[in-house]
Amino acid sequence: MSGNDDLRGKAIVVTGASSGFGRGAAVALGERGAHVVLAARRGDVLDEVAAEISGAGGTALAVQTDVSDPEAVEHLAAAAEERFGPIDVWINNAAVGVMGLFWEVPLADHARLVDVDLKGMIYGAHVALQRFTSRGRGVLINVGSVAGEVPLAYQSTYSAVKAGITSLGRSLNEELRLAGLSDAIMVGTILPWAADTPWWDHVGNYTGHAPRMTAMDDPDLIVDAIVAACTNPEQEQPVGPKGRAAHASHRLFRELTERFSGKLSKAEIGNGAGVPDTAGAIHRPVAVGTAVRGGTRERMVEEDTDPRS
Repeated sequence: MSGNDDLRGKAIVVTGASSGFGRGAAVALGERGAHVVLAARRGDVLDEVAAEISGAGGTALAVQTDVSDPEAVEHLAAAAEERFGPIDVWINNAAVGVMGLFWEVPLADHARLVDVDLKGMIYGAHVALQRFTSRGRGVLINVGSVAGEVPLAYQSTYSAVKAGITSLGRSLNEELRLAGLSDAIMVGTILPWAADTPWWDHVGNYTGHAPRMTAMDDPDLIVDAIVAACTNPEQEQPVGPKGRAAHASHRLFRELTERFSGKLSKAEIGNGAGVPDTAGAIHRPVAVGTAVRGGTRERMVEEDTDPRS
């Protein structure tokens, strides 16, 4: 049976579905015949994604959701079940970010990042696993980051919560094994390298320079990994050559890898154009950045060739 057939008719919830990996995965799953439940704060954009999926012959339901609100996440699950029946796959993907020296970033921004990126994952995992354990089957996918393995300077809280997401997945898999459920209920953690999504348009930024990162991956690489994980999840899956290399390097040469990562982060920040401080989309959604790709790589080329930079 092909992967497409495996997904046909499956009810799949995707959080953070208004842009980036989430939007890309939602559209790809719809194309494969899944019933896709879209969640994000930007309800109007979700309606656009739902229309895109429907226009391609798929089926989608848009549910405006702030994943930092546990009642909203419970409502999301209930709405999914009411429309499509039992949930087969839950994809925890929603995330915000903030860049800057830890002590220069407002404490409220750090706290909000934890609320969305870590607590939001916990809320989603809880409602999904309650249903999966009751039915005896299901797949939970958490989208983490290589930053959870290789901590990033200027993204300390983001790295901390991504490490928490990786640890959450490990613990959940062990609990499922101990409960005798690991053959039927699986938890996979996707670990991308930095990718050219609208995340860079949404990130809180207190560096004084436009946010950027070297050698960004195309988001399709991560989208494909998320879709594949719906039927074949791995406990931890670094994505792409750079993601796998960074993940392995840190385990072999921890201090060297962290020093190199820090120097790279500092150099990249310094190459960005000057911009004012912003909380980005941390506390409230922003209008910009609704596609899968963000155009950051093109902006970096312009910055690197502009003599005024």
